[in-house]
Formats: sequence, structure tokens, C-alpha cells
Amino acid sequence: MTLTTSAGAPAALAVGAVRSARRAAASRPRRVLLGLVLALVGAVLVRTLLGDYTITAADAVRILVGADGVPRGAEFVLMESKLPRALVGVLAGLALGAGGATFQLMARNPLASPDVLGLTMGASAAAVLTLVVLGGSGTAVAVAALLGAAAVALALILLSGGRTGSTAAAPTRMILVGVALSAMLTSVVHWVLLRADVYRAHEAMVWLTGSLAGATWPQIGLLALVVAVALPLLLATSAQLHLVELGDDLAHGVGAPPRPVRARALALVVVLVAATTAVCGPVAFVAFLAGPTARRLLGGRSSIAASALVGAVVVVLADHLAAYAIPEVNLPVGVVTGLVGAPFLLWLLTRERSTS
Repeated sequence: MTLTTSAGAPAALAVGAVRSARRAAASRPRRVLLGLVLALVGAVLVRTLLGDYTITAADAVRILVGADGVPRGAEFVLMESKLPRALVGVLAGLALGAGGATFQLMARNPLASPDVLGLTMGASAAAVLTLVVLGGSGTAVAVAALLGAAAVALALILLSGGRTGSTAAAPTRMILVGVALSAMLTSVVHWVLLRADVYRAHEAMVWLTGSLAGATWPQIGLLALVVAVALPLLLATSAQLHLVELGDDLAHGVGAPPRPVRARALALVVVLVAATTAVCGPVAFVAFLAGPTARRLLGGRSSIAASALVGAVVVVLADHLAAYAIPEVNLPVGVVTGLVGAPFLLWLLTRERSTS
């Protein structure tokens, strides 16, 4: 009896260690998501309360509930400057982070994102054409951005695989096609700017850099509606998308037909990216940064929800830095995300080469 117990003790300890490791691995996504939610709340508080004009939390609450006794200056700064930019930063970051992670999952490549694949530039080119050449604004620009992003998505499907179901079959070709389309559309944007008057060209250039400063409450409401509808649908599709990326035969066997799943995911990403670009312009590298950062936090797992939260944190904090890092200079948020994202891209390319 004693020998059996002593011999079985190491096995029992090993089984217990495996179970503990599994429990820790299962709880990690929940802990990471909770941490990202708290980080986002903290980023929003920093963006709305701190800066060159600080607002106390108590005053902010009184302003939001419409109580009396709050300085009008504080009410104006919070409701017309800080809070709108914080909210549109959250919405834009959620949309871009989720869109980037979806593309990276579909293409099975960390370099894939709406920026790299030309989706953002498609929306930008169509919006700039409408803004500068046609003199449109508001709804017309938003519709043009949606059509431009959809056209690029269709071109990606046709040129990289030839049919909807083969989007992930040639990831390298998909990235190369996206880079080529992005370069072509960049030339179109430059041509439009060259023939525009100075005022229109300046307005378009600020928008093309990616800025949260011009967002109005109606635009924020429209973007919030798009994100509230499209993001949950994309998260619901993510489970099937993970199955599809394991192989078409397996996906068919478990009731996740590849073509409809990929087409649905791609359509939702087009809507999210186009709506965000129409309101904020092309905020560079956020969609690209969010996915790899979330995967590192999750120990190598892909998560569209975590990527969306990472994107929101990045945009809100980047906008705070853009507004206050240099005294008396208010930079577009795209300048900061570009300064952070470009070195990250170089690091990722170097890492991919060293591991290949």
C-alpha cells in the first residue's frame, strides 16, 4: 500500500499541475479582456479630465447630469472638445482594431490590415474625390467612403483568389495586390489634391492624416450606430472564422461553410473601416498594431474582441499625446499613430524574417 502511494504521488502531482495550467490558460483571456476594459476606461478619463484645462471628476459628473454650479468654460471644453474626441477615439479604435484582426486572421499573416491591403486608402480616395472634386460633405462623403472600401475589397477577392471562398488561399498574393492597389489609390489622391484650391487641399490633407478634431455629435452618433451593429455581428462571426481558417473541409463538417463566413466577415470589416474613415480619415497603423499586440497579451491566441479594445486604447491615448505632447501644438492623431506604427512594422518584418 505504501509503495503504491509513493509511486502514484508524482503522477498525481503531474496531473494536478496540468489541470492548474489548463485553468490558468482558460482564465487568461478573461483577465486580459478585463485589463483592457480597465485600461480603456483609464484612457478615456485621462483624455477627458487632464490636459491644458483640467476638469475634476465631480465637475464632469455634474456637467453630464446637467447640474448647476459648474463653470461654463469647463462645460464647453468637456462637451465640445474633450468628450467628443474621446468617444470618437473609442469608436474608431474598436472598429479599426477589430477590422485589422479579422484581416490578419483571414489572410493568416500579421502584416495584413486594412491599411496594408488598401481598404483604408480606397475609402480615403473615394471620400477625397467627393470632398474636393464634387464638393460633397457629410452623408455624401460617408457613402463614397463605403463604396470605395467595398470596391477595393471586391478587387482583393477577384485578384488574389478569383472567388469569395478563396480569400485565404493565397495570403501572400492578397497582400501584394493590396499594396499595389494602395499605391495606385495614393496616386489618385495626390492628383486630386494637385488640382484642388488651397483651402480644399488643406482641409483634405488634415483629414487624410487622420484627425478626431472635426468630429461632430451627429457623426459620432452615426459611427456609434454602425459600431454597435457591425461589431457584435463580427464578434459572432469570429468563432466560425476561426474554424474556417483550420481548413475548408473541417469547416464544412462542423457547419461553418467557408464562403459565406468569409464574405460576411469581409463585408462587416468594410462597413466598420469605411464608417470610421468617413468620420476620422485614415488613422494610420491602428488596425495593424492592434492584432499583434492582442496576440502577445494572450500568449499567441487571436482575439477580435481583445484587438478591438487594444485599438481603442491606442487611439484614445495617441490623441491625448497629439493634443498635449508639444505645447500649443495640436497634432492630428494619425501623426502619433504613424510615428508609433512605422517602427512596429519594421520590427515585425525583422522578426518575421529571423523566424522564417
